[in-house]
Amino acid sequence: MSSKTNVAQPRPFVATTLSNEWTSGICDCFQDPLHCLFATACFPCFACMTAREAGECLCLPLLDAFGCIPPMTTAIRVSIRQRYGIEGTIFNDVLHAFFCGPCSWCQISREMKNRKNPITITSTTA
Repeated sequence: MSSKTNVAQPRPFVATTLSNEWTSGICDCFQDPLHCLFATACFPCFACMTAREAGECLCLPLLDAFGCIPPMTTAIRVSIRQRYGIEGTIFNDVLHAFFCGPCSWCQISREMKNRKNPITITSTTA
């Protein structure tokens, strides 16, 4: 009587909900109302806090006051896009930074929060 040993183990199938697009829109502040309220009440504090969470210098967003186009908002927006593989153009980043600065920072904050804990579906298949 010979016994068979199963050498091949089932491999997990991992699917993630993350894509190459922003997980929230520029005006989706109601996905995180507390951050939106904080950004409205004290925008410089919110931008500095978000920059720090992104791994940048705490005071970096304060340099936006010295340019026609907010250079630090644009740079951090581009950095987040590259970090998470989000498609887009520098032109769109400049437009969002210039016309929608606080909303842009809120979107960056939501993106980091959403990408930190992605929803992962795992199942084993043979």
